[in-house]
Amino acid sequence: MALRCIGNLVLRNPQNLDSLAKKQVGEEPHVQPALNAILSIILRTSIAQEFVAADFVFKCFCEKNPNGQALLASTIAPHPNQGDTHRAASDMPFGSILLQALVSSDVNEDMEACCRASSVLSHIIKDNLQSKDRVLQIQLGTPAPSLGRTEPLLHRIVTCLSIAASADGENDQSSHLEESYIQPVILRLLIVWLVDCSNAVNCLLESAVHLNYIIELASSKRYTACVRGLAAVVLGACVLYNASREKGRDTFAVADAISQKIGLTTYFLRFDELRKSLAHPSSEQRHRKELSRSSANSMSDFQEIEEDATNKDDQHPVLSEIFDSQFVDFLNKFEADIRENIMDIFSRTKTATAVLPAELEQKNGEVDGEYIKRLKSFVEKQCNEMQDLLARNAMLAEEFVKTGGGSTADTSQKPSSGRERVQMEALRQELEGAKRQIESLKTEKSQIEAEANHQRNLALKMESDLKSLSDAYNSLEQANYRLDAEVKTLRQGGSVPYPDVEAIKAQAKDEAEKDSGAELNDLLVCLGQEQSKVEKLSARLAELGEDVDTLLQGIGDDTAIPDDDDEDEDEE
Repeated sequence: MALRCIGNLVLRNPQNLDSLAKKQVGEEPHVQPALNAILSIILRTSIAQEFVAADFVFKCFCEKNPNGQALLASTIAPHPNQGDTHRAASDMPFGSILLQALVSSDVNEDMEACCRASSVLSHIIKDNLQSKDRVLQIQLGTPAPSLGRTEPLLHRIVTCLSIAASADGENDQSSHLEESYIQPVILRLLIVWLVDCSNAVNCLLESAVHLNYIIELASSKRYTACVRGLAAVVLGACVLYNASREKGRDTFAVADAISQKIGLTTYFLRFDELRKSLAHPSSEQRHRKELSRSSANSMSDFQEIEEDATNKDDQHPVLSEIFDSQFVDFLNKFEADIRENIMDIFSRTKTATAVLPAELEQKNGEVDGEYIKRLKSFVEKQCNEMQDLLARNAMLAEEFVKTGGGSTADTSQKPSSGRERVQMEALRQELEGAKRQIESLKTEKSQIEAEANHQRNLALKMESDLKSLSDAYNSLEQANYRLDAEVKTLRQGGSVPYPDVEAIKAQAKDEAEKDSGAELNDLLVCLGQEQSKVEKLSARLAELGEDVDTLLQGIGDDTAIPDDDDEDEDEE
């Protein structure tokens, strides 16, 4: 009751959460953090109710508390004295104690401690991707030759699960009731770790042995319905949250392995079996009684748990507490998601290397046109066959999912089934083909229009040139016709007047004389003006005492010779 009270006090209460994280308990020299003390109760108690109550404290501490989860996850690391099982736990940090319990099966096959530590670790990493990746990086000292590095903690968890399964298979489950919840709790840790964490899925699938082992847990009748159902959830997480593209580890490879080795119908039946095995109608009443203050009521709670254990086949009372209604709600939503995802996977084609058919090779002597026509026919035939296969595949996947039982209402209420998606994909491809054909026709139309415009321009230019040539030819024709007429008239002695050459010469001479007379008059006027200037200059020079005749001597001799020549020419 005290542990449950602590859990209720710290649930989503920042102040109380901080107080619990800092709280120290015990007496000197054995003082230790309160969380370490509660972890010790989980790992060491032999009372199932005490383990459940202490686990409830960690559940409440980690719920909606990412800082607290990160704080606890940061302490998880191998301790130098990890192998010393006799060393006091108070000398080790919280994470080292938890890690030692997780790997304790290697020392003394203490699967109970490993199981309980797995439950605590699931609270630390739940809905916290940062904590999941941090814990995923923890490497143990054991080398893993198949990986080429040391063994990750996640691989060790799977190893512990296989050890617990082998031990449980060798013993009678009805006489070893305390062992019946070990595998479910470890499987729940794997589920919490894989959800929304593609890195964890990739790490788990690094070894092909892990996938085969989980498939064996989900399919073998040797295990309980709870174990088979939880293993099916782990496989579903490997499908939903798988981001790998490596062949053999991708989503299609996991889904194909489920289909081949388990069968989709059987696989989805595992969810129904799990839901039935986890059903506890009195869970709400029991949770309400847990919050009561009466010790008598608390004792009746434990009695109810023990009575439930006797009434349920292979059902440990711890399972009713750990796998609560919140986990059942998650399971219902997860089942709907995995159904839809598997239908989508089998409705798509698998990316693989295609073998080149012989029909694609060009035959000897086959012309290119016939070869292209044959290729188009072959491709069209292949596309039709592929669409038919996809439709049949989607229908089969849908039928498998529906016949798998469970809550198929969510799937049937979805607006689009696998068959409809295939039909929509076919219509989309046809639409894209029509769009491409329209674009091709538009391009061809634009080219034809450009060619027509070019030819139209050439025609206009040629028409203009032809018109120019026609006009020139018409002009030549008219000139030729006129000349022919004149020649014909001359040959016939017609009345065509000949030009009077003498009259023309006389007219030209008269015009020349008129022009020469005007020029002569102008020269005489100029000469008179110059003569007057000379006389004035001569008078002035005479006044100045200069000999004018001496100065004028020799002037005009150079021009006299041409004048004489001109006179001689005139006389001649």
